[in-house]
Order: sequence, then C-alpha cells, then structure tokens
Amino acid sequence: MRAACVLMLGAALGASGIGPGSALRAQDRRSGPGEVPPVVGHVVKPDSLPFTQGRLRSLRVPRGFRIGVFAERVRNARMMAVREDGTVYVTRGYLGDVVALGDRDGDGRADGMRTVVSGIPYVHGIAIRGSQLYLAAPTRVFVADIAPDGGVSTPRIIAEDLPTGGQHPNRTLAFGPDGMLYVSVGSTCNACEETDPENATLLRMSPEGGPRTIVARGLRNTIGFGWHPVTRVLYGVDNGRDWKGDNYPPEELNRIEEGADYGWPFCVADRRPDRHQFPDPRGETRESYCARTRGPVLTYTAHSAPMAMAFYNGTQFPGAYRGDAFVAMRGSWNRRPPSGHNVVRIRFRDGRPVAMEDFVTGFVTPDRRGRFARPTGVAVARDGSLLFADDMNGIIYRVAYTAR
Repeated sequence: MRAACVLMLGAALGASGIGPGSALRAQDRRSGPGEVPPVVGHVVKPDSLPFTQGRLRSLRVPRGFRIGVFAERVRNARMMAVREDGTVYVTRGYLGDVVALGDRDGDGRADGMRTVVSGIPYVHGIAIRGSQLYLAAPTRVFVADIAPDGGVSTPRIIAEDLPTGGQHPNRTLAFGPDGMLYVSVGSTCNACEETDPENATLLRMSPEGGPRTIVARGLRNTIGFGWHPVTRVLYGVDNGRDWKGDNYPPEELNRIEEGADYGWPFCVADRRPDRHQFPDPRGETRESYCARTRGPVLTYTAHSAPMAMAFYNGTQFPGAYRGDAFVAMRGSWNRRPPSGHNVVRIRFRDGRPVAMEDFVTGFVTPDRRGRFARPTGVAVARDGSLLFADDMNGIIYRVAYTAR
C-alpha cells in the first residue's frame, strides 16, 4: 500500500498535482476571528490484488445469501442493464465497447461473452427500453436496436452536446416512470463554479433526443439514481468532494425533486456552508444560499465513492428486501483508512429510506493494504439474484438467496 506524507497548499483545492502516497493540508488563509482551521487529507491506495477462489470465499454476505461469480474476464466492467430475456449488457468505458452475457441454462453463470457495440470511447451509461438500447459517453447519447438474438444495431446519436467531462466524465442513464430519459452529468472539478449550467445536474430528455431540461442542480456527481418501485420517488447517491479530511463530507443519498438545488459547490453535508470554498455565491452569502438548498436524507462514510444504484424488484430475496436499494461503493483514494470497496443496502420502511448498511464486504484485506475489487455497476438479474461488476479484475459477481 502507498504511504502518506504531508504537503501544504492554499485553499483553492483540486486533486491536480497531488501524487499517490501523499497527504494534503488545506488552509483558508484569511486572518481574523473567522480564520478557518486546516484540513488534512490523505492519498491511500491499497495494492491491487488478483481475484482468486480463496479471496471469493473471504467475502461476507448476510445469513442465507451466497456470493459467487456470474462472469470472469469482463475487463473494465462498469454499468449494467438486464434485458427481459435475461441477457446482461455491460459497458466497458476504456475499451469503448458493450458486451452481452447470457445464461441460457439458468445455472447462475454466464455461458459466454460477445461484443455487441464497439467504437464508442468511454461509453458508460446504459439503459434498456423495450427493444432499444441507450448508451451514454461523455458528451453524447446513443440509441440502438436490439435484435431477437441479443445483437445490437449500429448506435445512432440522439444527443451530442452534453457538457465536457472534466474530472467527472462518466454519464449514467435511466428511464423514469414518465417515460423520459434521465442523464446524470457530474461536475468538471472537485469544487468550483461551473460555466456550463448543465454540469453538476440531473437532466431529462425525450427518448428521441431534442431539448433537455435540468431536473436538479448542485449534484457534484450523482452516478447512481433510480425511482422507488412503489412511491415512484426519485433518489440518487452523490459523491462528496475530496480533500476535506478523512471523514468529511459524507457521501449522500438525496431525494431528488424537480427544481431543487443540492448545494454543491458552496455547501457540504446537511446544507452546511463550506468555509474552504470561495468566493461566495454571486449576490449572497454562503449561509443564506445553503439555507435554500436541500440536504441529504441519509449519509454514508466519506470518500466511499457510490456508483450504480438499483432498487430490488425481484422475488428471490426475502420480502423485507423488496423496495430496498443496493449501491456499489467503488472505494476511496482520499481516506486513511480506506472506505467503500463494498455493496451497500439502503433499507426503506413505508417507502422512506431509513438506513444504509453493508451487504457485501471483504474486498479489502484485513490489514487494509490490499484490495481485489472496485465495485461499479449493479443490476437485478431475471432470476432475482443481484449482480454487481468489478472494474479492477473484471468479475461480475452474483448474490443469491439460498436459504428456504
């Protein structure tokens, strides 16, 4: 594992120029009674370890569940979508392609893998609507037709002017209960004022393309989002900013409402003004601005890096899990000790989120010096098992409920 040292910088924070194995102390240098104390952050990257059957056996899931491997060698596996026939489509951003995995004999393991889309650099977001496959790259959204055999036609562009990526280029897609296509667009930076109003937002557009509207803003990087299957309320998991200490700010679960502002870059955690962020919003103070924003409904350990979120709509798991959500936490680089590297369950009660708790753990070694997975995409398989991807070793894991 890479160790840490101390480095002094001013208050204008960004991760650029900070190498692995370092720590950053950020200090707002304004003098006087309101002087802001320094904040220390760490770069801690556990060693990357290969997948083995022994490490698979070290993973922990709740009683009654079993974790196994659905597919291997799916390099750079990111987001997933499942077709009605059970075919699992996986985007692979660095490779610029989409692969299809099938399980024809129903044994819980993919029979094979084939490339169905190629030539889309950094393709990430994916969604299925009927017989059409939607894909998102940093500045473009595509649609393609799915053939009866699971093959995919040449994708055609329906939007090609999304904001440039910057620090957060990965776009995600999902269809809402209203039949519209929702697109998550992260911020270009850790903490700054954006010049493009569509950055750090959730957007909505027609499945055919055309004009877009901003659903909500002030969302630094809400990669995972979805609608509760009963209440139809939209929720999203937002990545908190870096370089504010090992335990701050927390990752957020937000109830995303039309026209709401969730505070980035001026506010952190539960609408608290960020005293290290400057200048103030135009025309008002941070305090007054943050008072008008929306705070999270639940929080989780800082720097865990929430990725995909999927509501459980299957019938294999016990009834208590139906309507809950699962989130893949890709894992920290800016925290000592490391956080994330797991799959989390969001428990709902009467349609409202009440807690976030571990569901799959054990990807980091007990001494916290090594890791063998960075979870990314999450999806519910046709048989009701839970699938999640790992973009480190290219494993698609499968969690099934086996106690009856």
